Amino acid sequence: MSLIPSLCSRLSVLTIVCLATWLPIVSSSVAGAEEPRFIAVGTGGATGVYYPAGGAICRLLNNERQSHGLRCSVETTGGSIQNIERLREGSLDFGFAQADWQFHAFQGSSEFASAGPFGDLRSVFSIHPELMTFVARTDAGIRSLNDFKGKRFNIGNVGSGARGTWDVIEAALGWNEGQFEAIFDFKPSEVAQALCNDEIEGYVWPVGHPSALIRETLATCDAVLVPAVEPEIDQLVAEHSYFNKAVISQGFYDIEAPVETFGVAATLVTRAQVPDDVVYQLVKSVFDNLDTFKAQHPAFANLEPEQMISAGLSAPLHPGALKYYRERGWK
Repeated sequence: MSLIPSLCSRLSVLTIVCLATWLPIVSSSVAGAEEPRFIAVGTGGATGVYYPAGGAICRLLNNERQSHGLRCSVETTGGSIQNIERLREGSLDFGFAQADWQFHAFQGSSEFASAGPFGDLRSVFSIHPELMTFVARTDAGIRSLNDFKGKRFNIGNVGSGARGTWDVIEAALGWNEGQFEAIFDFKPSEVAQALCNDEIEGYVWPVGHPSALIRETLATCDAVLVPAVEPEIDQLVAEHSYFNKAVISQGFYDIEAPVETFGVAATLVTRAQVPDDVVYQLVKSVFDNLDTFKAQHPAFANLEPEQMISAGLSAPLHPGALKYYRERGWK
């Protein structure tokens, strides 16, 4: 291409012809060098299921980067509530959130009452169920939720869905923090060691099963899973559509019997300002390769499209996601 300007400088008679030849080449070259677009997915702690879920989504999307120009990366965060807050401020493009916190963010209720409704929050899809999992040291004598009173108990780190949902459970049970010997806010990556060291006697964590952290706790800390079967829990589930009764299977861990509890769907959310084509490409990369995605974590094994495009989605679907679902005949 450098020869063309040289010739044009010498042969003034051919200047117009040369320019007509050279400029389209330059324009074509510039157009082909389009800058990649970077998107960030907020997950949670590295020990939870959000982090591998985000990694799986980004890998699938990045595999097709030559065709759409998108570059996806994951960020570890405090969890559901922090992800939604960062979506609102624009520092994330996508984020995982428990279905209850998706609902409250869109409505502007509970933890989001002071910020008001997040009207631009948009649903993308849901993934695994997250079950409220109560774990206790065996020697603490805890066999029901009521037995946690007077104990040293971990309620989750600030900004996490675990912490927010615990506040809801505590209110439903009519408890307050003064009824515990001590309250802690260890991150999920810290709770197993804290339980083993007798710093805490129990903790709560909403998580997809089977969970490596729960397996580690049960294997190394002489711990038990505690059922959540109180009448107040039944009423809480009955009053809120995003909660569902569930069972932690004995096939997941070395436990004698299934453990009754309740839970919510884990959902992927975005904001209205994220371009339709970006959301479309992310959704397409997952659902066109759903078997590959499901193989990334045992908690994804039973995922089905019908459930993924509806369960726990209280904010409107993003138009980019809806476009793909309609192309597949799902909406």
